[in-house]
Amino acid sequence: MGAAGESARVADARSRAEHRLRRQRDTLRPLGLAVIVAVVAGAIDGNPSPGPHGEGLGVALALCVFAAALALAISGSFTARGRGLQVAVIVSMGAAGVALAALQARGVTALAGGAAVWMAVARLPLRLGVTLAGAVTIGLGLATAMSGSSSAAVVAALLLCALLGFMAYFVKQARASQDRTELLLAQLEDAREEQLRAAAIGERTRIASELHDVLAHSLSGAAIQLQGAWKLAEREQTSPQIRTAIDRAGELVRDGLADARRAVGALRGEELPNVGQLESLIASFGEDTNVDVTLKVEGEARSLNADAGLALYRGAQEALTNVARYAPGAVTLVLLRYDSDRTILTVEDRLSEPSSRLAPAGVGGGRGLAGMRERLERAGGSMRAGPTEAGWCVELEVPG
Repeated sequence: MGAAGESARVADARSRAEHRLRRQRDTLRPLGLAVIVAVVAGAIDGNPSPGPHGEGLGVALALCVFAAALALAISGSFTARGRGLQVAVIVSMGAAGVALAALQARGVTALAGGAAVWMAVARLPLRLGVTLAGAVTIGLGLATAMSGSSSAAVVAALLLCALLGFMAYFVKQARASQDRTELLLAQLEDAREEQLRAAAIGERTRIASELHDVLAHSLSGAAIQLQGAWKLAEREQTSPQIRTAIDRAGELVRDGLADARRAVGALRGEELPNVGQLESLIASFGEDTNVDVTLKVEGEARSLNADAGLALYRGAQEALTNVARYAPGAVTLVLLRYDSDRTILTVEDRLSEPSSRLAPAGVGGGRGLAGMRERLERAGGSMRAGPTEAGWCVELEVPG
């Protein structure tokens, strides 16, 4: 898990870096074991050989310290230990290597000091690692010279430590460079996405402002004109059909104004309604229209994607509006059912006298039902609507 506020892309880059480090250390672990075997075998064949007394005891103790320190340093849990313990282990390894070089003038004991140099550079922070590596190299050179070895042997020991130190440095830097590159690329992608998102939000805000200024002004003006037309028609005692048409036009304008405001809110990034708000929708609908409507939920509730949740909410909204418009006085049941792989919303109204329904649902060219169907199909769902024995039923279904 990345740090708080870190994107999934950056966290993935850090995870790959950690995996690469573990894989590199796992690859080098057998080489570390081979170094232990080589140093132990060389010390046993050297002079003096390990023993219980004198210099032999010193060789045995230095050999044990080196083998134990290197075995711990190449273990998988070494990097999880504290920095102080890591430094102590590597210092012990270097001291044991210097002691072996001082006690055994010939053999492969210089390899022990070289292993300590590698570990210091590879495992510790650069400045600390180079300082310890330099100290071990100098100590190894002095010990080799004081043991009576030739100048060539001293130079060889120094060159071995220097070569291993540089190799560890370049391996470490190459890995760190790759890690930094991947992390910077991830951060760059995040910054690019954020820039595009900010540009999109800015453009949506501009469009929302334009829509609000144009549509809200125009529709509000149309609503005022229709109110005036209705009053004029009432004063002039025009036919009921004309007044009904004006009423219907007023409803359409008000619905359009509400839809425009919702669209503007969506463009501005406001939270879109979903099935979690059905309860409040039904409560306000019942209070506003005096329709007897009940919500029932079956199955275990779960989150739906934004398109599916919005499609069900808008479908319920349109179906309830049709109930109030064409079947006033109907008893209505809104059933939200969560199946294993789909979610179904049913809105069914029942009239005591089915013939009293004022008009078929979806009147007006089927605009409401067609809009519901199109929204559901965009969300991957479907809709079924039709008459029942006592009323009308609309069933909306979405995956998830």
